[in-house]
Amino acid sequence: MSAAKSRNVLVAGGAGFLGSHLCDALIAEGAHVFCVDSLRTSSGANLRHLRRSGRFTFIEADIIDELPAAALPRRLDRVFNLACPASPPQYQADPEHTMMTNVLGTRNLLRLAERHNARFLQASTSEVYGDPEVHPQVETYSGNVSCTGPRACYDEGKRAAEALCFDFDRARRAEIRLVRIFNTYGPRMQPDDGRIVSNVITQALSGADITIYGDGSQTRSFCYVDDLVEGLVRLMAYEGPQPGPVNLGNPNELTVRRLVEDVLAMTGGRSAVTYHPLPKDDPRRRKPDISRAGALLGWAPRTPLAEGLRATLEWFRKVEEPARPSVQLANGAMPLSAAD
Repeated sequence: MSAAKSRNVLVAGGAGFLGSHLCDALIAEGAHVFCVDSLRTSSGANLRHLRRSGRFTFIEADIIDELPAAALPRRLDRVFNLACPASPPQYQADPEHTMMTNVLGTRNLLRLAERHNARFLQASTSEVYGDPEVHPQVETYSGNVSCTGPRACYDEGKRAAEALCFDFDRARRAEIRLVRIFNTYGPRMQPDDGRIVSNVITQALSGADITIYGDGSQTRSFCYVDDLVEGLVRLMAYEGPQPGPVNLGNPNELTVRRLVEDVLAMTGGRSAVTYHPLPKDDPRRRKPDISRAGALLGWAPRTPLAEGLRATLEWFRKVEEPARPSVQLANGAMPLSAAD
């Protein structure tokens, strides 16, 4: 972000896996970051290293509610909205709160950006494409989403948030940037969040059976967190006309079965692999078309999967007593899913 020095930037969801890395990047560029997080599904430990910074302020609050005005600066220049659980076990644990985070929470932050005349970036998701019938997924594809299934609180919530954002933009109430994030991984993922990478790594390191839902032929495209954060910063800094939604992710597609094989090879683990039924509405294929990001932002992921997995494995090895994931769905399932 050019001229980031002296900017006041609000990051909602800044204590999460992705949000905490974004806070790091913005502070490194000279911004003062106001991190808002309810800590419902994130970890304050992700921010411990930032609390000594003179350019970091933490505000414990839920964006569904009005933010405490006394904790905010008199001027905000940028607002990033990353506030929402992003893994199925977490967002399905309280679907009403997930939906309201995306609708009421996004509206509250949009109104805040409007009052401050601050540019607003909404973190949307590849989940808006549902179980896609177009492959790879391009931003013009409207998606194949169930509005009544168990994932709808997140998928439809994010779609509603997108609609709100572009309504504000068309009415010139706020200047909007919107990113659709594909599967992201790296250090600071929670061991029990139920995402594919964290599930496989924690199970492999603990010697537990590795669970694959479906036959493992479903595909995902994994983007390392540092690359993704660079894309977020570039999109927020983009000065051209409204670009519309922008996919950010790694277009290198691989099967879940191949990911398991790679992790086992890296860890030297001897875990058995067990197969379970595929959860309802779980996408069969997931791969972003990132042509728009390349053309507008000059962005493409640079971290090879092997390098990113090694860094992620090293981080998980430092986490005390890695254990099998404990967050479960109501039916007891722990899906290896398309969570971002």
